[in-house]
Amino acid sequence: MNTIYDLATMIIFAGLVVLFLQRSTAAEPRDHMYQYAPPALGCAVANWVGNPVPKGLGQDWLAVAIILAVIVYIFYVLKPFNQTL
Repeated sequence: MNTIYDLATMIIFAGLVVLFLQRSTAAEPRDHMYQYAPPALGCAVANWVGNPVPKGLGQDWLAVAIILAVIVYIFYVLKPFNQTL
């Protein structure tokens, strides 16, 4: 882990895995497996975009935007805390 994006995306992805495993043990699943693909791919893309590149042309703002979009998706689509929005 070289950057903060490595750590942030790993934590988000681990939470996503725990949420999926918890929900897959329920008698009636509330969500489908395909709903977990966008945040998982978002974590991978944010991590890739946040990696340092030669000549200092890093796109930190884009990596942060993707991470925030992943978090918003998780809260509005997957609803991890059973909130009603």
